[in-house]
Amino acid sequence: MKARAGDFVLTDFAFDSGDVLPELRLHYRTLGELRRDEAGRASNAVLILHGTTGNGAQFLRESFADELFQPGQLLDAAKRFIILPDGIGHGLSSKPSDGLRMRFPRYGYLDMIRAQYRLLTEGLGVDHVTLVMGTSMGGMQTWLWGIHYPDFMDCLVPLAALPAEIAGRNRMTRVMIMTSIRSDPAWKGGNYKEQPPGLRNAIHLLIMMTSCPRQWQREAPTREAADAYLDELIDTYASALDANDMLYAFTASEDYNPAPHLSRIKAPLLAINSADDQVNPPELGIMEATMRKTPHGRYALLPIDERTRGHGTHTLASLWKHHLAAFLGRLAGA
Repeated sequence: MKARAGDFVLTDFAFDSGDVLPELRLHYRTLGELRRDEAGRASNAVLILHGTTGNGAQFLRESFADELFQPGQLLDAAKRFIILPDGIGHGLSSKPSDGLRMRFPRYGYLDMIRAQYRLLTEGLGVDHVTLVMGTSMGGMQTWLWGIHYPDFMDCLVPLAALPAEIAGRNRMTRVMIMTSIRSDPAWKGGNYKEQPPGLRNAIHLLIMMTSCPRQWQREAPTREAADAYLDELIDTYASALDANDMLYAFTASEDYNPAPHLSRIKAPLLAINSADDQVNPPELGIMEATMRKTPHGRYALLPIDERTRGHGTHTLASLWKHHLAAFLGRLAGA
């Protein structure tokens, strides 16, 4: 299964902050071929959105693609046109580390979905999608897609995301991540020549934010194993992240608050979370409360077992694809 990659450039893109970027590059990958119905409307497009600091390529990994995109599977790439964009500030799309550093426009999730919409409609000629699905940040953006483009999709599947303003421990952790970078003298207001130590401090918090106590105890049952596992995690993150990009990516969530607008969602929606997700802990009761305000909304909570991986369960499609199959089956039979 080979993805096709491309770039779509938006000229003079205006951000909600008031900033304008002369050229905003959105990188994307696609699988399959776009098809249209007798009226000429796109009939098989699927949009899948990634999480904070990630990119669209993560959905080409075995744990996701081999469970969903293969022949005969739920999102068979021979039948679907699958679109995997890199969000603003992520992957190979325009981001602070390209050169503008802290002069890069401040962006939010609403800017990100507006750019995604223009990529689909202006860049790829997609005027309708059968499914919008996303993980973590992409899950949050899936909720926003349903609110701001309610007639654009047949259904929505947000994973590892809550439809409410980021507050409580989630917000506190994000503030600590951002402060770890900004308060480091070596950050130099974003004009560093090498990654500041504050990036590693931010990574420490990111690791705790998305940690999975049960599985980590199994994988690192001794002091030595735990130390080695932690070192490996930190090195892996540090080799892939940039301090300014990370700062912008976490700041972007500050405009996220779909809760007052859930009644605008028209498409059937299936929200999937896992019980061991420390970013979106089920004991908060947020999903149950907000789901009652979501027209045509359903909620599936995956129980903790030997296979779940906390927040990271969202890309282990084998653990939740049966819920997706039942959801799509009900829609097909409606």
